[in-house]
Amino acid sequence: MLVEKNVALQPYNTFGIVARAHTLVRMAQEADVQAVLADPLLGHQPKFVLGGGSNIVLTGDVRPVVLKVEIKGKRLVGETAKDWIIEAGAGENWHDLVTWTLHNGYPGLENLALIPGTVGASPVQNIGAYGVELQDRFESLDAIDLTTGQAFTLNAAQCAFGYRDSVFKHASKPGEASGAQALGLADKALITRVRFALPKAWKPVLGYADIEKKMLQSNIHRPDALQIYEWICDIRRAKLPDPQVIGNAGSFFKNPTVSAEQCADIIQREPKIVHYQLANGTVKLAAGWLIDACGWKGKSVGNAGVYEKQALVLVNRNGATGGEVMTLARAIQTSVYERFGIRLEPEPVVV
Repeated sequence: MLVEKNVALQPYNTFGIVARAHTLVRMAQEADVQAVLADPLLGHQPKFVLGGGSNIVLTGDVRPVVLKVEIKGKRLVGETAKDWIIEAGAGENWHDLVTWTLHNGYPGLENLALIPGTVGASPVQNIGAYGVELQDRFESLDAIDLTTGQAFTLNAAQCAFGYRDSVFKHASKPGEASGAQALGLADKALITRVRFALPKAWKPVLGYADIEKKMLQSNIHRPDALQIYEWICDIRRAKLPDPQVIGNAGSFFKNPTVSAEQCADIIQREPKIVHYQLANGTVKLAAGWLIDACGWKGKSVGNAGVYEKQALVLVNRNGATGGEVMTLARAIQTSVYERFGIRLEPEPVVV
């Protein structure tokens, strides 16, 4: 357990926002979590779990004890008739895991390539892209209760996955049990390891315009998993800014879901709106299109701006504060609601 004081957090959040942690503890193994909880000075203080910092907006210095998750390891831990079971430490880089699985002959995560962040954050957000969500490949995870120190395991049903949602994003209500029995684990648990079920009978997921365009351009109509991985990387690099160059947290808003009736009403007014029919009869709208239609692409508030190539991404134009990012986000939400009657919900956690 390595305890550090007054630590600059700018290198640990992809937005590149300047802030400091009063106390930061590096979690290299499960025993480090137990040591923090048993420590007479740190054990009873509020905790903030930090992975890759790719889904947070820091609006000031962080007073809770920051638990920086750095647990490593990637391995095949088992298999069933249908799947290979791959386990990764929560501190592993997500994209590095995707690359490792493909190079070792375990397809299934290729559509999720180049998503920033760590493995431990992937089930919290139920990350997804190009027709695949984390829950589609999830087997189970290990975590530690930050109140009791008890280790527990959750399966997919217990994680309560939803669109960019899970049990880890909701606070428990008074009277609920702790650990695996809780209905809300926000700020109550630290994920240590995640396991994935990758299909032996692999089938490509291709139903997106960008992927279909790549198929036509390359004249490859039956791509393997590695080919899809390379296409996804090319697509994301063309559309999204590299956090090493321009600070950002990826997609800032969730794509809103509306009823078929609501969508039909909007289409009457906005025939070109980008929308996707879902299996349950609802319709997903492209938040980036809504924001662009309101004229926000390329605009700024202070040093926070909307990316010129993708309106769904807010960026740090050299020195943005968390306050400026959130002021811009609220202005965008107001514009979209006034024009379309739709409330956009941010994806990042505001700290």
